[in-house]
Amino acid sequence: MPKKTALKKKIKIKRKVPIVRICLNAAFNNSIVTLTDLEGKVLAWSSAGHQGFKGAKKSTPFAAQRVTEAVLETYKAIDANSAHLVIKGAGMGRDSFLRAIQNANISVESINDVTGFPFGGVSARKRRRV
Repeated sequence: MPKKTALKKKIKIKRKVPIVRICLNAAFNNSIVTLTDLEGKVLAWSSAGHQGFKGAKKSTPFAAQRVTEAVLETYKAIDANSAHLVIKGAGMGRDSFLRAIQNANISVESINDVTGFPFGGVSARKRRRV
């Protein structure tokens, strides 16, 4: 049986965008990074599972860093000048996401944290009727 060789996928550039938005969804089980234009149209995305991490390794900071580096290849291909960062979730990949952005020498215009938080809480249980 022949060995499968990993083919490097060529990045397709549909258009050049000067300012982009890089979104991180750092959940407890996975990290998803999305590269969009300012209208919200997706230019590229990647996740820890898409990069080959399985199980508990998907939620590690190293996985989030690898995912960010994969998306930043497309960022460099579209000749973007600057980026707005949007971070959502309380996973462990938040700091490594920012570190990977900083190592890539990307000019960051803003960092926005849109993590949801509970307000008002859960309603109390109804009283038991006998």
